[in-house]
Order: sequence, then structure tokens, then C-alpha cells
Amino acid sequence: MTRKRCSWALSSPTMMEYHDTIWGRIETDDTALFRKLSLDLMQAGLSWQTILNKTASFDQAFDNFDLKEVSCYNTAKVKVLKNDAGIIRNQMKIEAIIHNAQIILALQQKGISFFDYLSQQIPNGHLENHWQMDSEVPAKTILSDKIAKKMKHDGFKFVGSTVIYAFLQATGFINDHVEACFCHEKAEDKKQ
Repeated sequence: MTRKRCSWALSSPTMMEYHDTIWGRIETDDTALFRKLSLDLMQAGLSWQTILNKTASFDQAFDNFDLKEVSCYNTAKVKVLKNDAGIIRNQMKIEAIIHNAQIILALQQKGISFFDYLSQQIPNGHLENHWQMDSEVPAKTILSDKIAKKMKHDGFKFVGSTVIYAFLQATGFINDHVEACFCHEKAEDKKQ
């Protein structure tokens, strides 16, 4: 019997693997959350497949998204990253990632994990949607508008509502697997 999946997952083997093992699973680790936020902001204006194809290069280029390492990147490192053909060579996005690492570290120094910062902005820390078709899933919502606005206020960069909604979906804060998808229940079980 064939497993039912969200239809977007059927576009390629790498997309299916990402859907089945990562997307929508609750992530609590700050480094993993920072990595995902960085990849999502890099995706802005591009396809997710493009980013998936470059994840190993991103990990290598950004020192596995180690918050302390990335927060210390200087102009010379930005220049190196801008010349790295393995990643998206957009200076504004690169600088946003560095800046966001600094903001997350500042939160941690106040005793607030990035996970807690995010979950406190979502009713009950998690949103469970019950979509029947992928076409029902929004690109952004009033909640992502609110969270993006707060993040910008708190100093984060390149965190528009669409980027934030994609990030919240991917990291399990919002379960947007369609109900028929075999991952819908898995994502629901993971939050308990």
C-alpha cells in the first residue's frame, strides 16, 4: 500500500525525504532552529528544492550554523561567502544570518532559548491545522504576521511573514501536513 503524502512532497526524491523525515517535526534545539531559519530566509524568492540541493554546502559554509561561530563572522568572511558558488550568494541574506545569530545569542544570554522565544508567541506553543488539500495551506497568516513583526522589533532581519510561516511549518510549531498524509499524525504525536 502506498503511503499518502502532501502533494508537494512528490516533486522529487529529496523533497519526499525532507517531507517524511524533517518537515513538520518539532524542533527544540536552538542551533537547529537557527539553521532552519537561515535556510528559510535564503529561500525567499527561490524554490525550496534549490535550497535542499545546497544544504550540505550551506552547512559547510556556515560552520554547521554554530551560533557563536556565525555571530563572529566579519567582512572578510562575508566576502568569502559571497564568492561561494555552493550557496546563495546574496549579501543581504548572508548578513541577515550573521545578525540573527547575534540576536539569538543575546536572547540566550538573557536566559531565553530561541525555542522558548518562539513557542511563547504561539497559542499553546503549537498550532494543529486540519487541511484536506495542499491548496488550502496558506503562505502566511495573521499569526505569522504578528510573529514576524515581533521578530523585526526584536532585531531579527529578513523575517517577513512568508519566511516565518514556512519556518514555523518546517520546525513543527505549526502542523500543516494535510490530514490524509501519514505524517500528520506523526507530527501531532511529537508535540505531546
